[in-house]
Amino acid sequence: MTKVYGTGTYDFKRHRVAEYPVELPAEKPVVAKPGGALPSTITLSEIQRDRLTKIAAENWSRAGGTKPEKPFEPELVKEIYETELVVRGGRKPVPLQRVMILEVSQYLENYLWPNFDPETATFEHVMSMIIMVNEKFRENVAAWVCFYDRKELFKAFLERVLRLKEGRELSIAEKTNYLVFMINAFQSLEDEVVSETVLRLASLQSWHSLSYGRFQMELCLNMDLIKKWKRMMKREVKEAATRGEIFDPSTKLEVKFLRNLIEEFLEVLDSKVFPQQHCVNEDDEVIDGNGLEKVDDACVLYCERFMEFLIDLLSQLPTRRYLRPLVADVAVVAKCHLSALYRHEKGKLFAQLVDLLQFYEKFEINDHAGTQLTDDEVLQCNYDRFLSFQLLAFKKIPKLQELALANIGAIHKRADLSKKLSVLSPEELKDLVCCKLKLISEEDPWSERVDFLIEVMVSFFEKQQSQKEAINALPLYPNEQIMWDESLVPSINYSGEGCLALPKLNLQFLTLHDYLLRNFNLFRLESTYEIREDLQEAIPHLLAYINIEGETAFRGWSRMAVPIKEFKIAEVKQPNIGEVKPSSVTAEVTFSISSYKAQIRSEWNALKEHDVLFLLSIRPSFEPLSAEEAAKASVPQRLGLQYVRGCEIIEIRDEEGILMNDFTGRIKRDEWKPPKGELRTVTVALDTAQYHMDVGNIAEKGAEDVYGTFNVLIRRKPKENNFKAILESIRDLMNEYCIVPDWLHNVFLGYGNPSAAQWTNMPDLLEMVDFKDTFLDADHLKESFPDYQVCFINSDGSGNLHPRPPFRIRLPRMLKGGSNALPGNKTSAFDSANGVNMVDDGCKKEKLVVEAYTPPDPGPYPQDQPKQNTVRFTATQIGAIISGIQPGLTMVVGPPGTGKTDTAVQILNVLYHNCPSQRTLIITHSNQALNDLFEKIMLRDVPARYLLRLGQGEQELATDLDFSRQGRVNAMLVRRLELLSEVERLARSLQLPEDVGYTCETAGYFWLLHVYSRWEQFLAACAENEDKAAFVKDRFPFKEFFSNTPHPVFMGESFEKDMRAAKGCFRHLKTMFQELEECRAFELLKSTADRANYLMTKQAKIVAMTCTHAALKRKDFLQIGFKYDNLLMEESAQILEIETFIPMLLQRQEDGYARLKRCILIGDHHQLPPVVKNMAFQKYSHMDQSLFTRFVRLGIPYIELNAQGRARPSIAKLYNWRYRDLGDLPYVKEEAIFHRANAGFSYDYQLIDVPDYQGKGETAPSPWFYQNEGEAEYVVSVYMYLRLLGYPANKISILTTYNGQKLLIRDVINRRCVPYDFIGPPSKVTTVDKFQGQQNDFILLSLVRTRFVGHLRDVRRLVVAMSRARLGLYVFCRRSLFEQCYELQPTFQHLLQRPDHLALNLDEITSYTERHVEDTGPIHLVSSVDEMISIFNWRYQERYMRHQPDHYMAYLGAYEEQNSRQNSIPMHHDIDANIPAAADGAARDMPHESNIEEDTTKMDGLINGQNGDVSFNSNAEVDKKASKDDENDGLPDSKSNEGTTMEE
Repeated sequence: MTKVYGTGTYDFKRHRVAEYPVELPAEKPVVAKPGGALPSTITLSEIQRDRLTKIAAENWSRAGGTKPEKPFEPELVKEIYETELVVRGGRKPVPLQRVMILEVSQYLENYLWPNFDPETATFEHVMSMIIMVNEKFRENVAAWVCFYDRKELFKAFLERVLRLKEGRELSIAEKTNYLVFMINAFQSLEDEVVSETVLRLASLQSWHSLSYGRFQMELCLNMDLIKKWKRMMKREVKEAATRGEIFDPSTKLEVKFLRNLIEEFLEVLDSKVFPQQHCVNEDDEVIDGNGLEKVDDACVLYCERFMEFLIDLLSQLPTRRYLRPLVADVAVVAKCHLSALYRHEKGKLFAQLVDLLQFYEKFEINDHAGTQLTDDEVLQCNYDRFLSFQLLAFKKIPKLQELALANIGAIHKRADLSKKLSVLSPEELKDLVCCKLKLISEEDPWSERVDFLIEVMVSFFEKQQSQKEAINALPLYPNEQIMWDESLVPSINYSGEGCLALPKLNLQFLTLHDYLLRNFNLFRLESTYEIREDLQEAIPHLLAYINIEGETAFRGWSRMAVPIKEFKIAEVKQPNIGEVKPSSVTAEVTFSISSYKAQIRSEWNALKEHDVLFLLSIRPSFEPLSAEEAAKASVPQRLGLQYVRGCEIIEIRDEEGILMNDFTGRIKRDEWKPPKGELRTVTVALDTAQYHMDVGNIAEKGAEDVYGTFNVLIRRKPKENNFKAILESIRDLMNEYCIVPDWLHNVFLGYGNPSAAQWTNMPDLLEMVDFKDTFLDADHLKESFPDYQVCFINSDGSGNLHPRPPFRIRLPRMLKGGSNALPGNKTSAFDSANGVNMVDDGCKKEKLVVEAYTPPDPGPYPQDQPKQNTVRFTATQIGAIISGIQPGLTMVVGPPGTGKTDTAVQILNVLYHNCPSQRTLIITHSNQALNDLFEKIMLRDVPARYLLRLGQGEQELATDLDFSRQGRVNAMLVRRLELLSEVERLARSLQLPEDVGYTCETAGYFWLLHVYSRWEQFLAACAENEDKAAFVKDRFPFKEFFSNTPHPVFMGESFEKDMRAAKGCFRHLKTMFQELEECRAFELLKSTADRANYLMTKQAKIVAMTCTHAALKRKDFLQIGFKYDNLLMEESAQILEIETFIPMLLQRQEDGYARLKRCILIGDHHQLPPVVKNMAFQKYSHMDQSLFTRFVRLGIPYIELNAQGRARPSIAKLYNWRYRDLGDLPYVKEEAIFHRANAGFSYDYQLIDVPDYQGKGETAPSPWFYQNEGEAEYVVSVYMYLRLLGYPANKISILTTYNGQKLLIRDVINRRCVPYDFIGPPSKVTTVDKFQGQQNDFILLSLVRTRFVGHLRDVRRLVVAMSRARLGLYVFCRRSLFEQCYELQPTFQHLLQRPDHLALNLDEITSYTERHVEDTGPIHLVSSVDEMISIFNWRYQERYMRHQPDHYMAYLGAYEEQNSRQNSIPMHHDIDANIPAAADGAARDMPHESNIEEDTTKMDGLINGQNGDVSFNSNAEVDKKASKDDENDGLPDSKSNEGTTMEE
């Protein structure tokens, strides 16, 4: 994850949503300064002393489990609203700290909502609810959940909100809050109640408010709507008549709501943004004087939010359809373009939002059919419109004669059209626009302005640039202008209060093109953010200055950046036909690596083709900036950065010009020599689009030649540097014609029937399925189909009373029972937790006919025997397997420990045997998951020759076989030789010449002429001699070849048995020659590349790779003609939406159709989402929403596995409430290990309340880098106690929710545990986020926070944290904070049923006990951290003083030596590390050893840490030099210098 980098006096801080402190005394509501430093002095006690907290405690807070008895007081709500929630002045619409305190106390859930009455609720009551709902959305927690206890009232509340403005004037802050609520409501269309209420606001009824001209025009363009309109009118008139009223549409909410909102916005934009005076004089000129100096920031925020609101509505089809004419009728975009704010410096974000709104208003889609318009259709539509206008002008407007007769090329541009229209007088222009063309209403107050009328005309008629052209002309690398544009790439202090000029990924998309475009933009900006962070880290180390000659020079050095010796453009090629940019631009860059040590030299020498580098131009100011100047300067100014340009390596050469790292085959392996000298020359390809823009700027604007100024070359870590390939993949997809299979298209965009792609609705189903080894026995099969009466038959149709697997089943199209896929809001009729079938048992069960067949003899050798499945799948897993092998979309939700991987492997196994000609692509997020999957496939009956593993991770496979492309090719060549030698042995056994085994081709002829012919003769002879028992034994033609089998093949006792064995032998031979036929291609193809490509495109049946590899190599896959029929994606809830989409499209179309038949997505949306490093993209744009999660939100049916086999049932209860009906497998109920207690502990899980330690709770040595010393000490002392009892270190993991705490715990472990063998480090010390997908027997979890709950409020993080432990989970946290959190209550109520002090059983002194888990034994409650430390101390003395007094003294001696060394050696700072000033200041004072009380032993000192052992943490936690992220989890290192990433 991204690191926080301090760079001298300025500091790039990481900001987290919902992490605001309560600043200053609580009586004064204060507004936090954006990006202001976060004081780390506020404690929970100060929050508890706060006025609001006291009111909450008296009226609604349920802290401690009891609710106050006080009756509801509407006046209190009003008083809180007016004194705490109303903002007077300033940009922010709410005082965030006050709102957060109310949110922590559950103001909405416990007070506002339970006491809401739609008839009597005051304005303040409704507005308070609006603010609290908005806060939930800002903090990214479920907002509508608490309303579902009273659905009817929920509808009434929403109705009340819609009518809230009637008869009341709202302040600008109230308007903004209201608008944010509407934005949130329209972003929640998956919620039935919300969508039902808000969608009618954007219905056809809203067209009553259109001007008459626009209304006519829209109906003429869509003839189908005329009938719909007439039906609607008829219905409305009838309804009005039944009520005895005259029909008046203007009184209806649906008619006026959006129109009123738009008009209110235009009024604010026109008259309130610049409060002193109007901004336009009589001559329509914008005043630049004092009139525009004072800007009302609150109004600017309101205008920005309103643009966001309209963009949201126009970017999803259900709301766009009828709203777009309304936006055009009022000419919102034209009015915004002409507003003073659009051109004002404070309106930069507003202007970007207006441009985005214009883009969506003109989007290339047929609104009513929902189909994408091609470039040709858009162009033709524009020409038709223009032609009609020219005909009108020719007939009716003599002054426009010239325009009427001009060709389209002369007038379709903005400037030309404006010039031609300028001949009309204002009155004529108004008549043309309002009366003849009816583009706007005559009543519109703006219709008197000439510039407005021309703007309306031009925007209606000008030719739009094609989106494809726009994307193709866009540089893929970011430059310095985009990189530091805060409204496009926000820095870390995004708090969720404002909006941004970014697209959002929500539920639905207009077209596939829209989908790709939004993802392209977001992915590009997210990678820009990461590049920016890397540049900000590397540049300061170079210590740039201006030397005596006035040129830039460098005093320092950086690992990732090197000064350039020489840069020159080598070649600029002619543009391709139809393009203006050059087809390629290459340059040569020379640099020296003389100043680096061997390790870093080798990193620079490892640069290879396709790596991305960045060229920088750095020119620092002559004098260092003063503190005041630095505060005002932008980041590039402070860094002295002028230009940034990206490039891609073509080749790299050493000082003698010899090619390095060549993978193209130009240098043969045996000719390779190590690079010479210290100079390196890299040939790079520059971005042609960027080059064209730069050269254009030099020519037109006289700009500086960027390419003559580069003086620094920067590289990035290879793993983080693959953005260009992914962006190219997305861009290529946008240039291709439709790509998604028809059966998936509508579901993918979020429209139509959510279950349309489910297998039961698909054609070409597999009717008879051979389940092979899926069922272990007949009872297992019956358990798997509880809703059917299972009847077993033999292959000939007769009944079978003693059935044995394997089984074939003829599947009915609609399967009954709980194993079916259900949408997210339904629950299964089969309650697995209790094993109770709720379906009425009285009704007669349908028959399911199952054929039990005897598989043919596989062959006489042990290697011929197929590998068998041993997993007893549950009924739900069988449902998932059935759905997975059928065509269509299968979604499987796998809660922790429910056997997702086993299910996936069995789907692949059954699919391979039922559709042997089809090929399957496996995609996972991580190499670890891919390897787990692969290792399990190898244990199934799928031949190794059909498996292929691509990417970097195959080295980590725990297998002797190499499944990479090269490894498989080599394996095939080795296998070929083995098989040919077997063919020679067969020829010898038949007394034939051995040269038939010379090649695969000769072996093939041998098979036909000698082997198969003999077999046919043998079969013919057998048909006449079936009555002779020994006939097969005597006459089998290949008896001699099979003489080396472990057991005799033929007994001669029964013709049938021997015949079966003979067929098995022949099957062995047939397989052997079939394999040889497959090896034949490797014999004919000579180059390694050809063989590898053949293997991938023809031979392999199951190809596995990570989603990153798929995106990187898409172009190569298309080039070699890679094909596949099925896609299985594991961990799909952890993969970015676009990285899920690209693997669906790694093959070319076949006759315009997509070949993909099945898409199987396996994941868990209740666990953590994909990692997005920039908070703004995560929170505002929902970029961390996976495709899997979006499909679940859309209501697409999924199968949820419902029996876990990981944890004790008691621990599983801490998280199983989050799932439909998650029960336990019999294994965890019956196995002895789950029944035994954890020795030394009274309980198997516990919450341990950790009070302030040495007067402190959470601290933040640098912003958002949270630590809690008390919890760190407590956790480590409990770990040491576990080790002393004899628990193995590899069975214990320590987890925490923050990186700061992780580093602190590692440091404590380094001092306390690592030096002493009998303790040592635990298996892992890491964050919850990094531990997702892993497990251990015992988990010690530190939650760190003591002021605000922080990012654990995301229930997905809680689920991951609670589900990692198998046998013991001990949670260390501040009880009073976490028990109040509404979202986490089901888990914490469960935890708090036990004491909140650690309960030990001190009678047990080893790690083994026979005590039952429910028997606590004698309980000793530990009162504090210090007591825990003394218990360890006492235990240690008791144990080691008795047995090993020498060992104990050595231990103490080592401790003293370590202590004295620590106090004498200064802290080490790496040259290349940045230590922010904030962090240095945050280091705690180190008390001298003499502070430890005299009467405690040195042993106590070692354990309780009062000597300040952990005080060096400030260095460890903020040392920012890059290190391998979490690879050393197992062995914490005292110099651990991981970046301060927040695992969110």
